[in-house]
Amino acid sequence: MTKILQIDTSPLGAGSVSRQLTAGVVAHLTEGSPEAVVVHRDLIANPVSHLGAELLQVMRPTPGSVPTDSPTTRAEAAQTEELLSEFLAADVVVIGAPMFNFSIPSQLKAWIDRIVQAGRTFRYTPEGPVGLAGGRKVIIVSSRGGVYSGTPYEAALDHQEAYLRAVFNFIGVTEVSYVRAEGVAISPEKRREALASAGRDIAALSRSYPKAA
Repeated sequence: MTKILQIDTSPLGAGSVSRQLTAGVVAHLTEGSPEAVVVHRDLIANPVSHLGAELLQVMRPTPGSVPTDSPTTRAEAAQTEELLSEFLAADVVVIGAPMFNFSIPSQLKAWIDRIVQAGRTFRYTPEGPVGLAGGRKVIIVSSRGGVYSGTPYEAALDHQEAYLRAVFNFIGVTEVSYVRAEGVAISPEKRREALASAGRDIAALSRSYPKAA
């Protein structure tokens, strides 16, 4: 049984390109496989708190920082474990990542801060850090108002896909694929072209992935 974790991070609701495309990816992956399990994590409808003293105390305890046993730290620990367990249980993770000011939404960064944990998804060794979260696939649905995959100048502004690739490689996930829709804010025509191109990417991607079973 294949387990798919779908993560959406756009606040635009029905008008979101990334939400439209993550739904398309999941539909292709589960086509003809009703036994596949899909967990949908909407980081807008159910936001994850950003790094704060309580969360840092949970992840990297510092004596004297904040109380180690309080309702807040217990709640942070429970949510962190839920998010991390959800990620580690997934065979395929589909992430909607719109570009915000050359990077990712802060809601997605908050989720990443929960799952990148020493001893759980990576560990330090004398030879350097080693990823522990391999064995799963990640599909990044990248939506962009402009175009950032052409000239060296454009690529230098990309702190979205480059960052996500680095993070997942760091924790051992080397099978990272992209579905990209660029230039969606340039004009209606460009938006249509971008969605059509992303649709072709989804179809090609689904052919390369074995059907969920």
